[in-house]
Amino acid sequence: MQGDLAEKESAPLKAPPAAPPTAPAKASAKVPTSWRAYCGDAALAVVVGALVVLGAALGDGAAPLDYVLMCAAAASLAGYRRAPRAVLIASTALTAAYVAHAHPDPLAALPVLGSVHTAARAGHRGLGAMAAVSFLALYTVQDAFAHDGAVTRGLLLAGWFLCAVATGLADKNWQAYLRQTEQRALEAERTREEAALRRAGEERLRIARELHDSLTHSISIVKLQAGVAVHLARKRGEEIPPALLAIQEASGEAMRELRATLGVLRADEPTGTPALLVERACSAGIAATLTVTGRERPQPAPVDRTVYRIVQETLTNVARHAGREARVDVHLAYGDGELTVSVTDDGAAAPAGPPVEGTGLTGMRERVASLGGTLTAGPRAEGGFEVRAVLPLDTAHAATAGVAP
Repeated sequence: MQGDLAEKESAPLKAPPAAPPTAPAKASAKVPTSWRAYCGDAALAVVVGALVVLGAALGDGAAPLDYVLMCAAAASLAGYRRAPRAVLIASTALTAAYVAHAHPDPLAALPVLGSVHTAARAGHRGLGAMAAVSFLALYTVQDAFAHDGAVTRGLLLAGWFLCAVATGLADKNWQAYLRQTEQRALEAERTREEAALRRAGEERLRIARELHDSLTHSISIVKLQAGVAVHLARKRGEEIPPALLAIQEASGEAMRELRATLGVLRADEPTGTPALLVERACSAGIAATLTVTGRERPQPAPVDRTVYRIVQETLTNVARHAGREARVDVHLAYGDGELTVSVTDDGAAAPAGPPVEGTGLTGMRERVASLGGTLTAGPRAEGGFEVRAVLPLDTAHAATAGVAP
């Protein structure tokens, strides 16, 4: 991190504001959606129960206990959204009891098929497969004894259960794909907004540099020549032409307005946080970490601005001088009366030799001094470089202090 820090024109642009989180839906909008979902689950349970009961009634008939087990197994499907594992266990146990008491058709397995599908969809494919295998084993054994060793219906059920697990996994993957697609769309939108802000900032700084390098120089020459002409005329006792005085006055006014315009173009109010800077550094390939100790609390704008700029310029300097292989630790320590900002790196790629304090370090020192704090910067004994600033948390002083631009 040794070396001169960059000028403001070449400093990284201010971080664009993070995309605002999507506002949560109102409670009044959530309730109908939940009720619709629950009504749909209840309707599914009713349909499955009706099919199972109808199949038993049209077949060999069933005892009253069998109808109770069938209805209970189907009714459990109404809660599969909240507790898919509990529904799987309940429906499998109730339907297995029905199969053990009677010898129903494969249609009786509908509640278990539905619960296996929903369990696989929820990610419990192992538990769903165990329940399916257990139920199939019981049904195949019962069916073999009831029909002289025939296992045809058991094989048919095995195919149904395999389809239930496969469709559940496919539905789970599809839902995950939809969520990833939505997240990518949101990320792309946020990235586009950040890129637009970054391009606008780069263009603003380019215009400021062009104005400073060309127009400012020309106006300064005009003002200087006009001043020399007025001085010589007065020295010789000649009458000063009104046009010359007008040129001198207009050039001075133009310089003042141009300086004000450049100040607006180069305004660098931070719109992010140190955490955002560390995140961006990590995304750029720098191993950076942020540690916050003490009771974190809001600070006056000058303090927040100074902390942001210290972290921003030191991270930039690490990327330029210490290399991307360097590890950076950013530490914010909130005390009772002071805030300590420490940025250290291991200096793996830092050149040897004493650091040269340039515009960057000078600007940071001026910012910290304007708040009544202290800043130290230099190599560490164990290697690397450290920038450490101690800012007093004096609200009255910080609120009125002027921060060097």
